[in-house]
Amino acid sequence: SQADIAVFEAIAAPPPADLFHALRWYNHIKSYEKQKASLPGVKKALGKYGPADVEDTTGAATDSKDDDDIDLFGSDDEEESEEAKKLREERLAQYESKKSKKPAVVAKSSILLDVKPWDDETDMAKLEECVRSIQADGLVWGSSKLVPVGYGIKKLQIQCVVEDDKVGTDMLEERITAFEDYVQSMDVAAFNKI
Repeated sequence: SQADIAVFEAIAAPPPADLFHALRWYNHIKSYEKQKASLPGVKKALGKYGPADVEDTTGAATDSKDDDDIDLFGSDDEEESEEAKKLREERLAQYESKKSKKPAVVAKSSILLDVKPWDDETDMAKLEECVRSIQADGLVWGSSKLVPVGYGIKKLQIQCVVEDDKVGTDMLEERITAFEDYVQSMDVAAFNKI
């Protein structure tokens, strides 16, 4: 058709051999060299063939100065405009203020303590009262129970939650063993980060 002739005339040389389909088409159209005027259809400009609503760029001459005006990647030599600087500074300030408002994560631990009395005569209710009387910032006492050890002796097993930066196991042991009348020793039965 005349569309094939328009495309054929736009090609300067035959396609390379690795594009065998295009080369076969080129050779086929070339064989109609003498009959090209009698082929069906109306010959149009090359850009008129193809999908509708597509701008024709085949006939337009490219201007070399247009290429120089477009800087796709930006240049280090060019100065940043005052407006762009101001916008960037505002966005950085917003980001910093948003970041500073986030609360810091407080590291906490759950500790299970075993508090052992001197003997079976020790008042365990008084022992628990003494342990719970220990107050500190970042220390919260939880549930407790009496666990049999042997020979009628029971130990106090008590749960607490501590903030790692404020309360340590050494401080707890020192304060609990200070109740010498009731407490023989204290051990950490379980220590879990929350």
